[in-house]
Amino acid sequence: MSIPAQSDGADVTKDDAVSDGEILLKVTGLQKHFPIRKGLLQRQVGAVRAVDGIDFEVRKGETLGVVGESGCGKSTMGRLITRLLEPTAGTVEFQGKDITHLGVGGMRPMRRDVQMIFQDPYSSLNPRHTIGTIVGAPFRLQGVEPEGGVKKEVQRLLSVVGLNPEHYNRYPHEFSGGQRQRIGIARALALKPKLVVADEPVSALDVSIQAQVVNLLDDLQEELGLTYVIIAHDLSVVRHVSDRIAVMYLGKVVELADRDSLYKAPMHPYTKALMSAVPIPDPKRKHVKSERILLKGDVPSPIAPPSGCRFHTRCWKATEICRTTEPALVELRPGQRVACHHPENFEDQAPQDTVLLSAAKEAAELVSEEVLAESAETSAAVAAELAEGSAEENTSEENTSAETSEEDASAENASAEASEESAAEESASAEASEESAAEESASAENASGGDAPEENAGEADSQESTDK
Repeated sequence: MSIPAQSDGADVTKDDAVSDGEILLKVTGLQKHFPIRKGLLQRQVGAVRAVDGIDFEVRKGETLGVVGESGCGKSTMGRLITRLLEPTAGTVEFQGKDITHLGVGGMRPMRRDVQMIFQDPYSSLNPRHTIGTIVGAPFRLQGVEPEGGVKKEVQRLLSVVGLNPEHYNRYPHEFSGGQRQRIGIARALALKPKLVVADEPVSALDVSIQAQVVNLLDDLQEELGLTYVIIAHDLSVVRHVSDRIAVMYLGKVVELADRDSLYKAPMHPYTKALMSAVPIPDPKRKHVKSERILLKGDVPSPIAPPSGCRFHTRCWKATEICRTTEPALVELRPGQRVACHHPENFEDQAPQDTVLLSAAKEAAELVSEEVLAESAETSAAVAAELAEGSAEENTSEENTSAETSEEDASAENASAEASEESAAEESASAEASEESAAEESASAENASGGDAPEENAGEADSQESTDK
């Protein structure tokens, strides 16, 4: 998906525009704990940690896909960022403004910019209202009077999402599931929002209808410049529509990367297990042995999540550090962040801890030997590549230092030659001064020798005159 935009006579792709775009939504340390109460006095005895501290950013014009197993907190996260639920902790910033604890009155103007498409198209529409009333509700709630009237605008929206404008007076039960989802999309787009959170927008639809709705979302994004957060469990749908993908497990984001990097070389073992579950529609692979990774057991309860890394009870690479220390979500490659002590397709972050836990040994039995060998080879190859890179850097530093020492030696030789030349010049000047002194003394002697004969001649003349 690329949006042609003229800039100095060149086309700018969507990825370039997104990478340079402003941050529209920023989530920091977001948590949502649902209390568990028992007894006559309804005392709290625990809490369901649906979302337990997540961080991510969404830039203007991009699509962030969120994937994970059922019960990992995806839908709760979507309702938190649209403020349909009150967060337990953390912050939600929209266009630089903190909307974490805004009340109903404070959120009312924000509702124009943040909308949501709900998962079930059968229960998200009021069966007693007509389609015109449902799609036109945002205009009445916000007190907006569109140009040409509400009815004309609602009919235009119906035509935009591929429905017949003449269905304005029909009721929801007269439509199929895909048509109801289009009605929900039209209602979400009524006020021209900047951010749309789509919670499983196609999971309840037939496969043939899914493609139509997904293509509709793509076309609307290009036409209206929308920003999406799409929550889904279908990896093929997420791959088609997303620019970046966040993988959630038990209320945490375990990996966040751009689409191509994630599908080409997933780093977290859980992500790799999800990717292996995607069927490959190739008749030639009918009798080929599947290399699917079967995870051990079920997802632990969010009431009492495991200590350390929450995936260590089902991971085939888990060691003692995974059980005791929770890994942070760090950027190991440009644009790819992962929370794992022993990542796939990358250098081991805890190479000193090699003793597998008993749960990891049991999980390894469900993973094919080919997958384990491939994982070991890729990790070793990446480690060797990084080692070669560091060795090349050290070699270049040594060469640089050698060149520097050679330059210093040549400078010292040059200074020595200069000092020798200056000494030769000084000796030459000394010899010249000695020669000049000798010449001066010789000239003085010559001068004294010439005066004496003249005096003798004068005395001889006077003696001759006396004799006469």
